[in-house]
Amino acid sequence: MNNPIQVTQSSMPAFTDYIDEIKDLWESKWLTNQGAKHAKFEREVAAYLNSPNVALFTNGHLALEASLEAFGLTGEVITTPFTFASTTHAIVRKGLTPVFADINPRDYTMQTENLERLITEKTSAILPVHVYGNLCDVKEIERIATKYNLKVIYDAAHAFGVTVNGESMANFGDASMYSFHATKVFNTIEGGALTFKDSNLKHVINACKNFGITGPETIDYIGGNAKMNEFQAAMGLCNLRTLHQEIAKRKAVYERYLENLSGVADLTLPTIQKGVASNYAYFPVLFDSTKTSRDDIQHELMKHNIYTRKYFYPLINELECYQSKFTPNPNPTPVAQQIAQNVLTLPLYADLPLDAVDRICSLIKAKLNPKKIIVSKGDIFI
Repeated sequence: MNNPIQVTQSSMPAFTDYIDEIKDLWESKWLTNQGAKHAKFEREVAAYLNSPNVALFTNGHLALEASLEAFGLTGEVITTPFTFASTTHAIVRKGLTPVFADINPRDYTMQTENLERLITEKTSAILPVHVYGNLCDVKEIERIATKYNLKVIYDAAHAFGVTVNGESMANFGDASMYSFHATKVFNTIEGGALTFKDSNLKHVINACKNFGITGPETIDYIGGNAKMNEFQAAMGLCNLRTLHQEIAKRKAVYERYLENLSGVADLTLPTIQKGVASNYAYFPVLFDSTKTSRDDIQHELMKHNIYTRKYFYPLINELECYQSKFTPNPNPTPVAQQIAQNVLTLPLYADLPLDAVDRICSLIKAKLNPKKIIVSKGDIFI
């Protein structure tokens, strides 16, 4: 049997590069609490994202929680159910109520046409998600937020390094959260960051992630512990140096999928938005469930040791923990439900061999059209 093909694989620097980067930690013995690596990495992330205000975290989830806390939000936050559970968990864990907006069928980001209908006197913020690296309608969201005096916090976990018309995504909204988890385009093993417009928030955000400490003998906030350590920062410094090359390799994989699957009936393939420089984070495929279901394709690939992910399924507003807390759902999200039931993200990572992409695509096409003989790299599927 062929070696497993995972849905993702972490990008890592050369072993010697990482060893060189962490070597001086054995001299300093400074492993956490905003050491030299942390300071250097924070500066480099700020430069890469073209953002004047950056705060590093041990993971993206706690960064998102800190942003909600720093803005002092109350009441309701409008978000999307088509996301990872972390987005909504952060809202609820901060004592806020999520209100779910539907998504649009083009790029799976928050639908803006009906967004104003969800706003009430209790609404304090909008928390949209840049899905698969696709960017939300930032201009329309900003217009609505300004009209109703709402904060906008983007879940940009999928969008590190993405720009639109040359402008960094870090420059939209009041804040953006980035995830540096091992499965992301850019990783620090675990890790995350916040970018934010108001420089006055820096001391609050730093206090939120460090027990509320504001001085040697002062604790002004009831904070938690979400500090990025020096080993994470060192991995970030190493991976940031090669990120351009990693994205280029991901682009080659992405384009190979398009080459193989374009024109295949019963498939909807991803498209890159106009003006967007993508990071090629994911390759989501939408299947026509009236023919061959997404689950059938997933099971077929699994037989060949190829692992995919139903990302995102189930919807957040269909999870038991939220069904019991926020039912009945006053805001049905039929588009999100339809996408969640039919989407499958195919394996995509920088070091995925292109002939493996060919094989994956041949298996998919053979399953969709079993009467047609498809030949790929010597394998015949009937």
